Amino acid sequence: MKQLQFIVSTLTIILSMSLMTITAENSLAETLEQAMSDNALEHELKHANPKYVCPMHPQIIRDEQGTCPICGMDLVKKIIKKEKDKYPTVEVSHAVVQNMGIRTKTAVKDTLWKYIKTIGQVDYDDSRLVHMHPKVSGWMEKLHFKVEGEPVKKGQLLGELYSPEVLSAQLDYLVASKETGKFRQENAKNRLRLLGMTEWSINQINKNKKSSHLIPIHAPNDGIMAKLTARQGMYIKPEMEIFTIADLSQVWVLVDIFEHQIDWIKTGLSAEMTVPAYPGKKWEGEIKFIYPSLDPKSRTLKVRLVFDNPDLLLKANMFAEIVIYGGPKRNVLVIPEEALIETGKRTVVVKKAGQGLFKPVDVLVGMRRNGRVEILNGLKAGDEVVVSGQFLIDSESSLQASFMRMAEGE
Repeated sequence: MKQLQFIVSTLTIILSMSLMTITAENSLAETLEQAMSDNALEHELKHANPKYVCPMHPQIIRDEQGTCPICGMDLVKKIIKKEKDKYPTVEVSHAVVQNMGIRTKTAVKDTLWKYIKTIGQVDYDDSRLVHMHPKVSGWMEKLHFKVEGEPVKKGQLLGELYSPEVLSAQLDYLVASKETGKFRQENAKNRLRLLGMTEWSINQINKNKKSSHLIPIHAPNDGIMAKLTARQGMYIKPEMEIFTIADLSQVWVLVDIFEHQIDWIKTGLSAEMTVPAYPGKKWEGEIKFIYPSLDPKSRTLKVRLVFDNPDLLLKANMFAEIVIYGGPKRNVLVIPEEALIETGKRTVVVKKAGQGLFKPVDVLVGMRRNGRVEILNGLKAGDEVVVSGQFLIDSESSLQASFMRMAEGE
């Protein structure tokens, strides 16, 4: 009886093993057949290594399903598709495109006019400023001009200076003029010139045969009294600036140009200026000088422009709006400026890669004008770029790239 039970058990085990072998062979055949029917992409996705991550904390990654130790949310499966590109392509359904209001514009070849709008301030032309210093020490006995800002005419009497040194030189000249020696007379006359006396004043002394204890000070040119430091009765010295006369028939305007705008700035370019004081009136000028260094804080370059001011309407320290013209830049690739994503480290646009597919790409930006920007590298004519909703797409692409890096790290 025991022998019969042993035989039956043995036969049962052998039969079970045979069935298992047949089943395994069939499953293997079905698996191979299914794998052959899959395309390469489906096969890669089906056999990719699944990871479970927290939707709120992407750094939490587990091999098995569970909950997040931080927030307690259920971990979800994330199948990571490996790509070689820096920014993975993002697939967005038609419904999501409509809900997000995603809009695209086409990159086209166009002409951009090179001009810069900036602001500045009217200033005196330094080359037309006359700084007046006395040639000798003395006292300002009479001051005929006492208010800054008033107009000055060439030859106008500004003040009269008393100087013992000049008085002594006048007496020497009168003595020399009575002598027959021309050499001594000329030397005495030259001394008066060096002490600041004009030819007219010297001729008056020679004509009247009488010295003058006061030296007249006349304006050398037309302008305005920009600075008046002398006061009546003041003792003045040669190192003191007693008058400064500014010629306002031409003025300077200093403007700041941003670093990305200076590639085509050069002297001689024409400019147009308006000031709030005279609405509708314009002045035409040009760039005369470009300063050699940038401001380290504002990262701007200072440029000097010159404008004619024949009617003297422009005053120093007036606020001015400037447009600098540089001509057209033709056949450049242009997109709307709103399509740019600028983080300080990179400049990216989101390009449409197909129906419902979007891909961030790095671009090199050139000139910007009126809401349009030149693209030097990264796009070609005909590419569609996202101008609304691109930030969300870029964020999703960056998130996928982060998952890729974490998966490769493991």
